[in-house]
Amino acid sequence: MDQLTVKCLHKQYEGKPLLCGVSFDVKAGEIHCLLGASGSGKSTILRIIAGIEVAETGSVLWDQQNVTSVPVYQRNFGLMFQDYALFPHLNVEENVAFGLRMKNTPGSQVKRRVTAALERVNMAGFGKRRVTDLSGGEQQRIALARALAPQPRLLMLDEPLAALDRGTRLELQEELRSVLHAAGIPVIYVTHDQEEAIVVSDRLALLNEGTIVQCAATEAVFAAPRSRWAAAFLGMTNFLGGTVLTEVPLVVRTDCGDFEATPAKDVVTPTIGSRVTLLVKPTGSSNSENPNQVTGRVVESSFRGDHYRLQLEVCPGTLLDFSSPRGAHSGQELTIPLSPQDVICLED
Repeated sequence: MDQLTVKCLHKQYEGKPLLCGVSFDVKAGEIHCLLGASGSGKSTILRIIAGIEVAETGSVLWDQQNVTSVPVYQRNFGLMFQDYALFPHLNVEENVAFGLRMKNTPGSQVKRRVTAALERVNMAGFGKRRVTDLSGGEQQRIALARALAPQPRLLMLDEPLAALDRGTRLELQEELRSVLHAAGIPVIYVTHDQEEAIVVSDRLALLNEGTIVQCAATEAVFAAPRSRWAAAFLGMTNFLGGTVLTEVPLVVRTDCGDFEATPAKDVVTPTIGSRVTLLVKPTGSSNSENPNQVTGRVVESSFRGDHYRLQLEVCPGTLLDFSSPRGAHSGQELTIPLSPQDVICLED
């Protein structure tokens, strides 16, 4: 069931469009990630949902009730900022209790909720510590505990791991996902980091220049991006331009050969003669009877821990990357089978 519905948000900044009709839903207990580059409008969306900013047009609904005009303090939505905004003059438990005291929560409940929140983020026993004595990862946990303590019905996190070093970010990603699911409330998670989005989210919305270009289950977005922009933003690099030869099956002629392809989901099959872009998945296939094959010369072979990354020149000036369980010698010629599902015809 959808608990939060965002409908057609439009917002301008200094006379220029910042949000261009943003719409999405967040289901109960779901971690919904907004993934986009800096300046794409992610944080503005959170601030509009929280009630801190106002959109020119559009609405925010909770359980099908319009809350667009409801004041911030009546929405019971939690927002955790990138810089955590912890109070240096308060100790850990005083920081976590801050939101509860602002709501005039009885003292006995404050103590109980603070203790529960600290236990939830694995910081029990840190209550009397000064927040300035904590590491970055520990401060992140305290900020999350403070956001959870008032028991918000929706939690929003704005780049919560951005200020941490890479090692700490990787350590906290899985832990954060577990804590957020245990809270049992819908979560909107903002990040510009593709790897972080994969680990943490259940559902993913790709945001580009104020527009959501694709929104689906996280694995579905990564398995089948709709457009070249979406694929490139997710770190995919194997692109081939070509012309459609047939529609059923969909066959595309490129400078590196003809390929039977699969249209991206929800994209209309292109017509014969139209120019398209193909995304070639880097995994390849073990079935040599597949209709597609690429043959190329190994330019580079590098070990990546659990696989090798092979860069092949498949036709003059065109390089494609593939994953392989085995390495190869520079200059070696390899043939890699590809199923039609390994070659996606993208929306331009």
